[in-house]
Amino acid sequence: MDLGPIYRQIVRHVQQAIARGDLNPGDRLPSARALAQQLRVNPNTIVHAYSQLEREGLVETKRGLGTFIRSDVTPAASRHELLSAAARRYAQEARALGVGRAEAVRAVQEVFDDRSDA
Repeated sequence: MDLGPIYRQIVRHVQQAIARGDLNPGDRLPSARALAQQLRVNPNTIVHAYSQLEREGLVETKRGLGTFIRSDVTPAASRHELLSAAARRYAQEARALGVGRAEAVRAVQEVFDDRSDA
């Protein structure tokens, strides 16, 4: 499974943590240097990820203080945004395969009801 660039993996991890409520408005993220050391990646990779999160409106950087989850970010809104993005990707793939709506919905229901991967 292709997980994509490391910075995207970090962005996704933070997005999911917000959506689950593991990160809350006002929470401070680790410094780029500290997280880079922990993950054994270049600090520029973390800076890139934090910049992407800032462009997405999820975090804000306060000079000299750090990077924080924005006060207007909620788990419910984050969950909805992530789920909508996944649904768009799935719908595009289904259309590209020539699959109709009913068949696509049925496939999602089957996967959702399959507890073997839980």
